[in-house]
Amino acid sequence: MTPLEKLRARRTLTGAPLCLGIDPHPAALPEGITPDVSGIERFARGVIESAAPHAMAVKINVAFFEAFGAEGVAALGRVRRDVPSDTACILDAKRGDIGSTAERYAAALFGALDADGVTLSPYLGEDAIAPFHDHPDRLIYVLARTSNPSASRIQELMVDGLPLHRVVAHWVAETWTDGRVGLVVGATAPDELRELRGELPGPAFLVPGVGAQGGDPDAAARHCDGTRAPGLVNVSRAIAGASRDADWAAAAGRAAEELKHRMAGAVLPSMANADLRQPHGGS
Repeated sequence: MTPLEKLRARRTLTGAPLCLGIDPHPAALPEGITPDVSGIERFARGVIESAAPHAMAVKINVAFFEAFGAEGVAALGRVRRDVPSDTACILDAKRGDIGSTAERYAAALFGALDADGVTLSPYLGEDAIAPFHDHPDRLIYVLARTSNPSASRIQELMVDGLPLHRVVAHWVAETWTDGRVGLVVGATAPDELRELRGELPGPAFLVPGVGAQGGDPDAAARHCDGTRAPGLVNVSRAIAGASRDADWAAAAGRAAEELKHRMAGAVLPSMANADLRQPHGGS
């Protein structure tokens, strides 16, 4: 299956837009797991084994592995291979360069690491995104309105009467219409999430900020889907950090299952069914 087909199939199977976030910070590991590269690998693989069956996709933050150098990158490759083959794997790398550099970033993420999707920064324009889009079938999520506290300093700057994040979102939605390019829109600003979905029905939203950052999972689930592709609601710490005791893996699975059921209940049936019946464009 192509990555987009994986998303559709998993959405049908799970009934919810849950995306399992893997952000293994050495300082937040459970008791008994060493805060080194072997520890973060063990933890990440355990969470995936327990919680991925309840998720539509798995999003791995590459920084937590790259910080350990070559050994960390090797561990990242093993963790990526642990993602079930029917589940889309998104590498959260937030790359944003141009020309041959962007081509090599794409070769690393889509080639060597075989990611189904990536996150990208829009600041350098089409030149930073096109080399990734040139890889057939792969998914791209472009940063628009992120969930961090200082995001508004740049993303709310007014450009031709609109906040910059909405300019970016309209540009992405109008430039890439095949269903493979979506937007990152944070759950911590639910009104903006709802308004942006009303303006742009097409692209899928990858929605971070649910759980530890205080985002609303119900609003995120209701507004993440586009007419071109199903959306994703990413949850990291609320699943992976469900327990710091010996039952950490089982607790992660329970937390993921609970969130899956909550999100499934939050999605309006008419929206969910209509979304799943649509071809969603693209490959």
